[in-house]
Amino acid sequence: MSYKNDKNPLKANGRMRVQKETALQHIINATRYSVAGFTTAWKNETAFRLEPSVIAFMLPVGFWLGKTAVERALLVGSCLIILITELLNSAIEAVVDRIGLDRNTLSKRAKDLGSAAVFISLLTAGAVWALMVYARFWGGAD
Repeated sequence: MSYKNDKNPLKANGRMRVQKETALQHIINATRYSVAGFTTAWKNETAFRLEPSVIAFMLPVGFWLGKTAVERALLVGSCLIILITELLNSAIEAVVDRIGLDRNTLSKRAKDLGSAAVFISLLTAGAVWALMVYARFWGGAD
């Protein structure tokens, strides 16, 4: 962030100066940060490299498997929820590790809770997919 001809970002009262940005600049910056987040996750998180690879295969199958737009949205959305929770879990782990690498019960709790959220998203996607496969091939309720 640049400040107009001023190397000190603090005002005389000790508060940070906030440079107003346009809506377009905000969208550009948000996109840049998101790309950086995806890149970081891809480089540092094994699960995040594995899950998109599996999902890339599953998405076309989901479009074929779903009969209606709602079914397709459920199949695709359940896959995307996995990625969302994996990114949030990775963010939690990074913050906990930033605080300190020594063993701490609160740090363990935070990491375990993030992992549980990912597990629930995987179970949810599995249930959605299983129900859709059953409905498609064994004549479940329409």
